Amino acid sequence: MSDSDYDAVVIGSGAGGGASAFGLARAGLHVLLLEAGPSYDPHTDYNLHGADWEQRGFPHKVEPKERQTIAPLQMLSQRFDDLRSWNHLTGRRDIGNRREAVGYHHVVGLGGSTLQFTGEAHRLNPNSMKMYSQFGVAADWPFDYDELEPFYVDAERIIGVAGPSDNTRWRSRPCPLPPHLPSYASQRLGEACKGLGYSWAPNYLAALSQPYDGRPSCNYCGNCARGCPRLDKGSVDVTFIDQAIRSGNCDIKTNAQVTRLEAGADDRIQRVHFVSADGAAHVVKGRAIVIACGAIETPRLLLASMGTHAPQGIGNESGHVGKHFMETLYWTSSGLHPDPLASYRGLPSDSICWDFNAPDAIPDVIGGCRFAPSVAESDLLGPISYARRVVGGWGKQHKAAMRENFGNVLSLGAIGENLPNKNSFVDLDPDVVDPNGIPLAKIHSHLPDHELERVKFMAHTAREILGAAGVGKIFEEYGAYDAFNSTHVFGTCRMGIDPSTSVVNAFGRSHRWRNLFITDASVFPSSGGGEGPALTIEALALRSSAYIATLATRREL
Repeated sequence: MSDSDYDAVVIGSGAGGGASAFGLARAGLHVLLLEAGPSYDPHTDYNLHGADWEQRGFPHKVEPKERQTIAPLQMLSQRFDDLRSWNHLTGRRDIGNRREAVGYHHVVGLGGSTLQFTGEAHRLNPNSMKMYSQFGVAADWPFDYDELEPFYVDAERIIGVAGPSDNTRWRSRPCPLPPHLPSYASQRLGEACKGLGYSWAPNYLAALSQPYDGRPSCNYCGNCARGCPRLDKGSVDVTFIDQAIRSGNCDIKTNAQVTRLEAGADDRIQRVHFVSADGAAHVVKGRAIVIACGAIETPRLLLASMGTHAPQGIGNESGHVGKHFMETLYWTSSGLHPDPLASYRGLPSDSICWDFNAPDAIPDVIGGCRFAPSVAESDLLGPISYARRVVGGWGKQHKAAMRENFGNVLSLGAIGENLPNKNSFVDLDPDVVDPNGIPLAKIHSHLPDHELERVKFMAHTAREILGAAGVGKIFEEYGAYDAFNSTHVFGTCRMGIDPSTSVVNAFGRSHRWRNLFITDASVFPSSGGGEGPALTIEALALRSSAYIATLATRREL
């Protein structure tokens, strides 16, 4: 079956795909947005008002863990035994001697993983864009921060980002909305940081601190990761995609699994093949083809689209598709405070410490990190989690301990730079295919010692801050050392100037395929020092969309 032709076909509807669809539709192009998963209705799908809210989690309609496989991971070393994940009631999470494959966490649906994210809206440290020229690692971004800054401003305006009123962190103008006030628990962490000589500031969040664009302000329930039923969180579905639809220039097909790209002899992508929910095969054409499936699924689609004109896979002329994979490097420590903090209240990660974010900020380690509260990210918001992970015992003793300790948890999380290495990559699984016969992506992850030294610094500093905040006993810790457990993934279709060492150019355009563009985190040459990537992905997508619109006007696609 042949569908209508479009000016642009966008594949994937997360941060990159949603922002691309909006940017192209705003420019007057007729856009088709293809999403492999279903749509979500915030008013009916996110049932946080029920008594069982804590047991629900995010209501995945498509199980994401069944869409990739993970290769056997590295052996663990006694040298880093202090970085093993553990809980005081259940012991070590991984009792074996090999790193555990927990999974790649994402959402398959209209809006992608922004449906589940906690709303952090960060700009990348400009020094993180020059990792090779300044520090001899990873690769440089093929343009300077100043070229991206206007698109950060545009993305923040569309979303309604709330943040500090001063122009810190390389801003030309303030955030659209004032920052959220810190919770009482975050204030305690801030006092501890101040006492240690560290900074502690309001975080930049895609959560409304005031009514904005017809959406209400946040009610501080803390359950951003379970889906926001009020529309105050700036997920892509209620921001970029909503505005793309309102433009009248964007058509959307959900439950549309793209199976392959069809390449022509003229160095153009001729057709996009996809399968709808009823199993019917469809073909669509676009003057521009934009891929935004994420750093796992984008290389999978390119590699699976090998054919006569692309024997190694589309875009893989350099052999770099799937290479340079970077994952989430993380650590979290949680402890009990003697005072009642009501730490279940407030926004997740409402405050942040940027002191170690620069690539050279950690002594003797290249690559930065950041620290932020993590009670919500650790799912320590409700009594069931306390009963299972915080408070031991049974009967009256357990009930008394619950009453005494509920709301007293302080958690501090860290996310850090992950440098690319030859043993971390994504390829096609030779043995496992999806229902359409397409090989699944296979994730290969390895953390060299220099990455683990960064995790060690993150762990030491988190423990230090919690101790200074008055936490007497840490009851649980977990981190990247003994588990691949990633949300932020990057780098598998790196952008660069040299076609022999990269997949796309500075605008996300394939070095060979002149109508093919990539606008997700797979193009990142470096991961940054712990920044949430969504805002940078959106800014990149808006920049690429403006470039595509210019090419379309000049008939150069």
